[in-house]
Amino acid sequence: MLERLSKCPLCKSGRFLNYTEITDHAVTRETFILCKCSDCQLLFTNPRPSTTQIGPYYNFPEYFSHADKAKNLTQWIYQKTRNYNISKKVDFIQQFKKKGKLLDYGCGTGEFLKEAKSRGWKIAGIEPNEKARNQARLKLKDKVKYSLEEIKKEASFDIITLYHVLEHIHDLRKTIKKLLNHLKSDGYLIIAVPNYESHDAKKYGKYWAGWDVPRHLYHFNTAAIESFKNEFDLELCSVKPMKLDSFYVSLLSEGYLDKQTSLLTKYWKAFHSGLKSNKLARKSGEYSSNIFVFQKK
Repeated sequence: MLERLSKCPLCKSGRFLNYTEITDHAVTRETFILCKCSDCQLLFTNPRPSTTQIGPYYNFPEYFSHADKAKNLTQWIYQKTRNYNISKKVDFIQQFKKKGKLLDYGCGTGEFLKEAKSRGWKIAGIEPNEKARNQARLKLKDKVKYSLEEIKKEASFDIITLYHVLEHIHDLRKTIKKLLNHLKSDGYLIIAVPNYESHDAKKYGKYWAGWDVPRHLYHFNTAAIESFKNEFDLELCSVKPMKLDSFYVSLLSEGYLDKQTSLLTKYWKAFHSGLKSNKLARKSGEYSSNIFVFQKK
């Protein structure tokens, strides 16, 4: 039985309404309800699978974000894009700190941490998914833990990253508070999330791959990020678009929208969709995904 929330997971308001229903196109074909908080604008799955129920939604062969090996062309594109982004991610954090201690929450199979380590960072990772964690430990050994509780209480970090992870966390408020307790006073919290008000989100509607229910428990827009900042008494230092995301999300969305279309047609349509999404976002700021850099006030 799914768990039903009586309060917004971000601001704890009880004022929310049903917003839409979205199908899990990637894995199960189940439909889930998204609610919208009237106060902070966060969208959240409600009811949702509990922490003990969510595991099977990640473990289907069709779901590949925790895999190291590609089994088809779309997975190959995903991994090539991911590998390109890994180096760029390290470049990005080094704009704020040249070296130091890095915690990657939701580190997946560990490529980002491996690259950071090779550049002199002291690293630690958290990865709840067993399959991904085991792959990460082959690269990084005991540097990757199952949960934050395994990190020493006195440990502090210069940078804590959550790249496309915040939307997966059940205990949203508790987890962020714990992470902030591990963040140095001059450290940076770096979060990347999809944007449900981007052009590609609006174009594909209920077929937009960025919904990814029920694995994505939350969906943020600019107002929800502002609420996030205020809830945790943070200062927003920088915002950076993830321009490649619009292409990859469009490719997945094309597959959900029309399974009969040829691969070549899907890639062509996705390419044009990604271009248009980024072009419109240059004026609106509504990119498919954004990286937000926070500091404690």
